[in-house]
Amino acid sequence: MTLPNKLTLLRIILVPAMVIIAFIPYLNSHYMFNSGLSMANFINLIIFAVASFTDFLDGKIARKYNLVTTFGKFADPLADKMIVTAAMVIICLQVHGSGINWWHTDYWWFMPAWGLIVILIRDLIVDGVRFICAGKGETIAADMFGKIKTFVTMFALVFLFLWQISFKFGNTNVLVFGYIGAVLMYVGILFTIISGIRYVYRARKVIFESI
Repeated sequence: MTLPNKLTLLRIILVPAMVIIAFIPYLNSHYMFNSGLSMANFINLIIFAVASFTDFLDGKIARKYNLVTTFGKFADPLADKMIVTAAMVIICLQVHGSGINWWHTDYWWFMPAWGLIVILIRDLIVDGVRFICAGKGETIAADMFGKIKTFVTMFALVFLFLWQISFKFGNTNVLVFGYIGAVLMYVGILFTIISGIRYVYRARKVIFESI
């Protein structure tokens, strides 16, 4: 097995690790550095950062040393979606809280559920289009908007894992990292929509040829 494929498998293995850590009561009720940041989020931030770095690293190694494989073409984007989706769901559950009045929590908009749904639907559509194009021998490469969407979303999640940390401004505690992460996430959602529309448009001849 090539090194890039090993890094991709590592990224996939880290997904269930993130989920397990996110739901361990002890790690959620104990905090790091007296900052309000739960141990669970601190550990998952490190896991997510490592996973994001391996995403950059495996592609670079595969291209530089001509180690591109069929498995890598399939598993690499899948691993990316798995780790990002897991992170978004974890943050979404945290900021929405629980119970029938979840929408009344103060910070639900840091990672809005509708934004998560938009991203998942876009990815399903793009994966479907990619599958159709592959069957026709066509390849639709990710464009600049898709790359920006991925970068901004991953960067947003780094800040959102730190959303619990507050800074005192006068008599008010402000969740600075949460606000920064939320702004970046909304930018990521915008580019998600744009890149999805552009992807379908570029593949329109293949998609609609039988209509």
